[in-house]
Amino acid sequence: MGYETILFDIDDTLLDFKAAEEQALSWLFQDMGVDPTETVKNNYKKMNQGFWRDHEAGLLSRQELLDNRFRLFFEQYERDVDGPETEARYRHYLNQGHQLISNSLEVVENLSRKKDLYVVTNGVSATQHQRLKKSGLAPYFKKFFISEEMGVHKPMKEFFDIVFAEIPRLDKEKTVIIGDSLTSDIKGGQVAGIDTIWMNPQEKEANEIEPTFQIKKLTDLYQILEEF
Repeated sequence: MGYETILFDIDDTLLDFKAAEEQALSWLFQDMGVDPTETVKNNYKKMNQGFWRDHEAGLLSRQELLDNRFRLFFEQYERDVDGPETEARYRHYLNQGHQLISNSLEVVENLSRKKDLYVVTNGVSATQHQRLKKSGLAPYFKKFFISEEMGVHKPMKEFFDIVFAEIPRLDKEKTVIIGDSLTSDIKGGQVAGIDTIWMNPQEKEANEIEPTFQIKKLTDLYQILEEF
């Protein structure tokens, strides 16, 4: 393959976002006087995933999503909350979560010796910087590309145009993106004209978005990259 440039998604690819989210939601719901049962948390996650799909499709701005998701969610439980204030409280809790996906630190450290690694994420800037630093992943990446700082997001072609313009001597044929989201990472890579690796530990069906490769765990990357 001869890949030289590797673009890494962060959440549920290198960092365990689900674990961080579970912890943050439990703390937040307790603060707001709502029992953080699995049913309540699953209701939130379903609503939140719908909002992010709308954002990826260009139907909802990132700021509208963040300002309103908790206000709309807590309305179901007859709680009148300030949306941006509640978001800030949740963000504070989420920033504490930097649990690593299995082997992620080892894999990133090994790859960084021979490859140029970059972060590509739709996450919130302050949260992602803090989590990358606390997890120990940050030093192995040459640059972080974060949608909030760029004004565009995956899977938009404009996101990748900025990424490609800022990576020296980039060769698209020797560039690959690794991520857990078909609609964000894999579709984004396809739109940008680069190969894709889908992080798919649960072996889900790929539906109409077909990645170049699939992996169940990060150490599977060694076989694809064929250099370790």
